[in-house]
Amino acid sequence: MNSAGAEPIQPTTGSVPRQRRRVPFWDNARYVCIVLVVLGHAIQRLIYDSDIAMAFYLALYAFHMPAFAIISGYFSKSGSPTRVQMARVITDILVPYVIFELLWTLTKWLVEGQATPNITKPSWTLWFLLALGIFRLVLPYLALLRWPLLWTVVISIGVGYLPNVDSTFSLSRTLGLLPFFTLGWWLREHDIVSRLGLLARRPWWSRVLAAAVLAAAGFAAWFWLDVWERVDLRHWLFYEDSYADLGGEQWWAGGMRIALMALAVVLSAAFFTLIPRGTYWWTAFGQYTMYVFLLHSFVLYPFRESGILRDLEPTWLWLPLVTASSVVVALLLATKPVRRVFRPLVEPRPGWLFADPGLASREGHRSDPTGSRRPRELARAKPRPE
Repeated sequence: MNSAGAEPIQPTTGSVPRQRRRVPFWDNARYVCIVLVVLGHAIQRLIYDSDIAMAFYLALYAFHMPAFAIISGYFSKSGSPTRVQMARVITDILVPYVIFELLWTLTKWLVEGQATPNITKPSWTLWFLLALGIFRLVLPYLALLRWPLLWTVVISIGVGYLPNVDSTFSLSRTLGLLPFFTLGWWLREHDIVSRLGLLARRPWWSRVLAAAVLAAAGFAAWFWLDVWERVDLRHWLFYEDSYADLGGEQWWAGGMRIALMALAVVLSAAFFTLIPRGTYWWTAFGQYTMYVFLLHSFVLYPFRESGILRDLEPTWLWLPLVTASSVVVALLLATKPVRRVFRPLVEPRPGWLFADPGLASREGHRSDPTGSRRPRELARAKPRPE
């Protein structure tokens, strides 16, 4: 399978190795997704005092994490993993997860004066990092099945009926979002994007239609906000709690999740349609989404805990300001100085952990857990001799 965001270019001679051309669309999509993640967390304190902020929040959560999971699945491999790939599940996902769980425990102890370390319960945003690890581990097994996408939909619906499947190791949320990750892999496996020319130049009417779909979702979230609050739609969109905990004790409660998954696919398709296809000054930041994902919660933590974002009126002023600030935060956290400082935490290469230390630094590139492959910066490890 090709590397993330890249397509092979055929060599001009038999002696020239194949080069890879990055497809800017994927980096653009990753970066916009991570901006939406930051935005969703930033406006959370506004939703208690503003109907417009709540409607915006609901429309955003209806698709932004499913879209991120689709991108991650698109660049995941379903074949038997090599030793290097197995090692990267440890270095790219498990080790950063442990590091940032310890950092969150320390932060809570320093700020709140108490902390209850529990590595089985992911702190705040860390659930998605753990989910990516589980996605990678189960994908080769799913690929053996005749209808892998259908099975993941059944699993996602069925897990909502099991109250004993909870947030331990982020299992409920992971299984709930598994169909979107599998959908991304399925699209790549069947070459749907290339066969349908989905990354080609889009007609103007497709962009207008996509914008109308997203606008309609926002309008529906606002116009029927009372209904969504009564059914606690916000927590349904987390794919975390059981149906019984959400008040859906009827046997047909799984139909709510089916509807939300269908909505997420439609909105994700509209979202991807609006993503620019060209290369821009911010495109390269899409290669470093994990820095933004892991670090932005520490930036937002003081605002989240202090209550400074409560009772901010008027909404027409503060919501755009928080939105613009979220974009700035996502930009700054992806810059080279920040990456240079936090690389040991976000992208550790603990050679001491492996029987073969070279597994922690094999090959001349780094891979973001969401699938983005890029040239290695400030490589410390020397290439292994042939």
